[in-house]
Amino acid sequence: MVHISIQGLHKRFGSQAVLHDVSLDIAQGELFFLLGPSGCGKTTLLRHIAGFYQPDSGAIFFGEDNVTRLPAHKRGTGMMFQSYALWPHLNVAQNVAFGLEERNRPKQEIEDRVGQALELVKLGGLGARRISQLSGGQQQRVALARALVIRPRCLLLDEPLSNLDAKLRHEMRSEIRRICKEFGLTGIYVTHDRDEALSMADRLAIMENGRIAQVGTPQDVYRDPASRMVAEFIGEANFIPARVRGNSSEAGFFEVESSFGPLRARATRGDWHPAPGTEVTLSVRPEALTFGHVLESINRFPGHVTDTTYLGSTVQYELQIPNGPLLKVSETNPRQIRQPSTDATRLMAAAMDVVMLPN
Repeated sequence: MVHISIQGLHKRFGSQAVLHDVSLDIAQGELFFLLGPSGCGKTTLLRHIAGFYQPDSGAIFFGEDNVTRLPAHKRGTGMMFQSYALWPHLNVAQNVAFGLEERNRPKQEIEDRVGQALELVKLGGLGARRISQLSGGQQQRVALARALVIRPRCLLLDEPLSNLDAKLRHEMRSEIRRICKEFGLTGIYVTHDRDEALSMADRLAIMENGRIAQVGTPQDVYRDPASRMVAEFIGEANFIPARVRGNSSEAGFFEVESSFGPLRARATRGDWHPAPGTEVTLSVRPEALTFGHVLESINRFPGHVTDTTYLGSTVQYELQIPNGPLLKVSETNPRQIRQPSTDATRLMAAAMDVVMLPN
């Protein structure tokens, strides 16, 4: 395990800048996620940490060691790729042993450590199998064992579960997190899948156009997004244009005016105090809206249901607000299913769940 510090990384490929002044501190033993849309720079950043790329400027430290110009094979990292990168002409044990053989470890040590690694990923006894005889989930476990057998200082994972079906992805999420925590590994995991990030990460960074848009715990980033892009990427959200009227009587909250009436919202940053008249965007998660009554909330959203989707454990609605947006609503364990109708109804939301974002 190792603490990783990334300081002011810049990188260009030809005329295209792909990393802009990227700085991160990843704690020893932390499972840290890099999340963002395609082309945001997350895989490029991971490959800098691995040593496959070198930055134009900036530095990367593993603990006290400056590894910025150190070759990949000397950094002591284990890596899992999206494609697994397994050799079909080698059996399971030979694939796992490859990194140790490259390091010229004694034969008995290789056998012992390969066996331990296969037991760790629940493939004990399958060392003689051909890769073609394994399921996709088993191949992913072989790739994980190969990364772990060298006892890396940190584990790097580049969208490792994207080729698995939903059931296997869910199973492997638990396995990867279990193994990282059991051995105190520092892990850096690249994905575009928000469910993976929210369910596995200790902390995560959202990237946009080669920059860090926000860093925090999954709960922090989900509930307190720093921008519309972050709110939209990390989960479903309704966005409502509004204008600030002034501070609320409750610290951290503001009275705002929308096209359909007054609302009360909170700022996600304590140092942001928009002046009256400032145009802002409100973000409201679908699950934060309710047809029930919310005590002491002025946040009312009148309208009518235009679409209903029943999913068993949840029901999703779309509600059209007169002079306002179409809102997405999600109810858990529904007992009454509202059908599309022109009949007037009303949604409510607590002020805590109406988040004010800068335009």
